[in-house]
Amino acid sequence: MTMIPPHPQLGARHTAAPITTSSWVGRRIRLRGIEPADRRTLIRFDRSSTRGLAQAEGYRHWAAHRAQQPDSADDFQLAIETRRDQQLVGSMCTSQGDEPDSFGYGVGIGPQHRRCGYADDAIVTLLALMFTQRGYRKCQVGIYADNAASLALHDKLGFRVEDRATEPDSLSDGVHELILMGITAREFTTRHLPRRD
Repeated sequence: MTMIPPHPQLGARHTAAPITTSSWVGRRIRLRGIEPADRRTLIRFDRSSTRGLAQAEGYRHWAAHRAQQPDSADDFQLAIETRRDQQLVGSMCTSQGDEPDSFGYGVGIGPQHRRCGYADDAIVTLLALMFTQRGYRKCQVGIYADNAASLALHDKLGFRVEDRATEPDSLSDGVHELILMGITAREFTTRHLPRRD
C-alpha cells in the first residue's frame, strides 16, 4: 500500500490521516502516480488533443507528465485509469493555490475517452481527498473561456465563477480570456459527500 506522508512544512491542518492507495479510488476511476510506461500514452493524448488547432496552450495540463519534481508534497502528478480494466485515460496534476489553504489542479482526458464521466469522477475523488484528508479549505481553477465543456463540468460540480482575466496567446499575438472558478470545502462537502447521521 503506497503511503504519502504529510508535508512537514504545511502545518497541523495538513497532517490528517496519510493518503493511501484506497483514498484515490472513485466510482469509475483510480488515481495513481504516473509511471514511466505511461509517458508514451500521455504524449499521444497530447498530440491528438492539439492536432489541427492553431493554439495548443489550452492543453498545458499534459505538462504534468513531463515535469521533474513537484514544489511540495501536495503537488501531485497523477494518472487517471479505469477501475474496470486499469486503462490509462488521462492525467491530473495539483499545485498550491494563490490563497492560503487553497490548491488548484489541471485535468486532461485523452480524446477517445472524453464524455465517459472520467474527468467528473477524477475531480470529485481528488477534491474529497484534498478537503477531507489534506485539510485544504478551497480549490481554485482557471479555465479558458472557449472551453465550454470544462466550464459546464465545473459548474455542474458546484464551482462558482470568481473572476475573469486575460492571458497573452504567444502563438497568435492575441489574448485568451481565463475564467477563474472556485469551490470551498464546505460547499463541496454539502454537495458531494453523504451525511452520516
